[in-house]
Amino acid sequence: MTGLTTHVLDLTQGKPADALEISFYTTQSDRKELIAHFVTNSDGRLNKPIFDQSNIREGWYEMVFHAGKYLVAKHKMKETDLFFDNISICFQINDLKQHYHVPLLLSKFGYSTYRGS
Repeated sequence: MTGLTTHVLDLTQGKPADALEISFYTTQSDRKELIAHFVTNSDGRLNKPIFDQSNIREGWYEMVFHAGKYLVAKHKMKETDLFFDNISICFQINDLKQHYHVPLLLSKFGYSTYRGS
């Protein structure tokens, strides 16, 4: 399987982060172009891959996870109490024969990501 997928886990609640918005961009030099906007499903995933084997392209990309909006809605945090708002993950796709998975592990005061499979 080749393509690009993501998912978000809410470590504070110990479950997938549903209804979290993600903006997806292509980036080149000093330009950034919005490709799509997604919302995670009840499993913290998207209903289909961002890219599959038919449309994956090499290049630099950015996913912006709208975590602040999610934390306000799901954890009843006040905007003034947020530690961070949007989480930006920039990465490169450079081998069209591989699958790229970019997960986000989220809590109220921290997050992590990694190259998944």
